Amino acid sequence: MSIYDFYQIFGQIVFILGLLLLGLLSTALILGRLQIKEDRLIFPKLLLFTVDVFYGLFKKFSENVGVDAKIVDQIGVEVRNKVNEKVFRKIEPEDKILVLPHCLRHADCQANLDTSGIVCQNCNKCVIGVLKNKGEEMGYQVFIIPGSQFLKKIVEKNKFKAILGVACYQDLNLCMMKVSKYRVQGVPLLRDGCVNTKVDSRAVLEKMGATIPGDSQIKMDSSCSMENNRKKTI
Repeated sequence: MSIYDFYQIFGQIVFILGLLLLGLLSTALILGRLQIKEDRLIFPKLLLFTVDVFYGLFKKFSENVGVDAKIVDQIGVEVRNKVNEKVFRKIEPEDKILVLPHCLRHADCQANLDTSGIVCQNCNKCVIGVLKNKGEEMGYQVFIIPGSQFLKKIVEKNKFKAILGVACYQDLNLCMMKVSKYRVQGVPLLRDGCVNTKVDSRAVLEKMGATIPGDSQIKMDSSCSMENNRKKTI
């Protein structure tokens, strides 16, 4: 075989692989949008493989076809939630941890930082206190972290079988990838950023398996908002 023949065959193989990759990304995007819009879980392993292995490329592909790249993180979170949901519910709260982002804190939060994250002072100024108290009451270990590097330390130092996390879609998806050997569930922030973030408190409590009375005063609020100074009750 001549050098020319070799490069010709090599070029054909690369071209075919490129077409297959485009087909994979297109299929994953279509199936992912079905999951998000219609709650139809089709070929979850294929979706997670595509998100995990071709994460950056998948985002660029989505942008190139006119779709917001955030959908890739949304697909990863929603598919993992659906895949792990039933088993997560069966695991006892004592074998679960709840991980909350520090950006949900009230603007006047005086809590200190230690090796496992923010140490909540239970000042009742923000939604973190509500979720933390309910979680610990149920048996969860609760951590409030300022970054994903703290999650690694938490995983190394604690024994558990499942994780419920709250974060923006991108951080949530990337962290769920890293701890995929556990049964994971995630609740995305309604509004992300470094401050003034919001989360649907009811969605978090429902994922936790908490009972929410019909007259609950919990709202979809921001723990950083100055309007949240009043004490929240369940």
